[in-house]
Amino acid sequence: MNRLAHILRLGFKELTSLRHDSVLLLFLFYAFTVAIYLPAAGSVIGVHHASVALVDEDHSPLSRQLAESLQPPEFQVPAALPYDQLDNVMDSGQYTFVINIPANFQSDLLAGRQPAVQVNVDATAMSQAFMGAGYISRIFQRELLNYANQADTASKAPALLTTRALFNTNLQGGWFLAVIQIVNNITILAIILTGTALLREREHGTLDHLLVLPLTALEIMLAKVWSNMLVVVLCTWISLEVIVKGVLGVPLAGSMGLFLMVTALYLFASTALGIFLATLARSTPQFGLLAIPVIIPMLLLSGGSTPLDSMPQWLQWVMQGSPSTHFVSLSAAILFRDAGVSVVWPDLLALATIGLLFFTIALARFRKSLAS
Repeated sequence: MNRLAHILRLGFKELTSLRHDSVLLLFLFYAFTVAIYLPAAGSVIGVHHASVALVDEDHSPLSRQLAESLQPPEFQVPAALPYDQLDNVMDSGQYTFVINIPANFQSDLLAGRQPAVQVNVDATAMSQAFMGAGYISRIFQRELLNYANQADTASKAPALLTTRALFNTNLQGGWFLAVIQIVNNITILAIILTGTALLREREHGTLDHLLVLPLTALEIMLAKVWSNMLVVVLCTWISLEVIVKGVLGVPLAGSMGLFLMVTALYLFASTALGIFLATLARSTPQFGLLAIPVIIPMLLLSGGSTPLDSMPQWLQWVMQGSPSTHFVSLSAAILFRDAGVSVVWPDLLALATIGLLFFTIALARFRKSLAS
């Protein structure tokens, strides 16, 4: 009972220190509000609201039909453009796509002469240029087949491909990006909060005061883990309810309680990693330099930014030892696919095992640093 009381009181001490640290409080507020909303609402992956201009030299019903087929939210309403302005608007970057429909296009098509439509692409808008050109090609092919009464050719194909987008019907990239931003911020805060808290005590001399008390390294470490875990889990829950569901309107179908439990388990592993890095550093700036090469691979190679399947096989195996890899998988499965424990238990078991391993190593290193 004495140990539990020590851990509880030391944890309250950590919360009191955090309450008086205005910089960390401001960073917490930013990380779970602005840093979630801006990337999810502003950084859209794919084609969205792309600017289009149309040079219509044919002025036929077919050319008007092609222009009307480019609709929001993927494209803006095509702007009419004179032919002599085509090069100027492309040079100025005013439009991402400039489409030129030649004269006699409709009559040539009906005569079977296979006329060409020119699509000029500003490839400096990399993501929209690459995917948008494919979108326009498929949309125009569909419209031309329908117009030429050739839609029945699809029935002669050996197989029909039916595509269904599950859990995100409109393929809105902001939904997944909002959750990934929370995962990334949890990783950063878990490592930074615990590491800086330990180094702050060492630099201010309060760690020496703790050592003269009847406290063990395990009690000190558990106090830091549970206090920072409580803060981050609470901020995560508020951010999901207010920013992700309320402001961004992302429908989270899964169990919030299960996700917060998984978050706490992930924090157990990542806070232990933060303490381990703090025992290697002699000062807060040195801790920051040590944390950068650890945090960045955890964020970029966890499967949130790039799918694991697209990485080299050896790197996929290496990243299985990172808790962030399993946390990203668990977050998507629980929040979007409403997966239960019976489905995600392999990742849960892997995350718990990694957490215990990290905690054991960090505790051994922490005890060694206290003795030295």
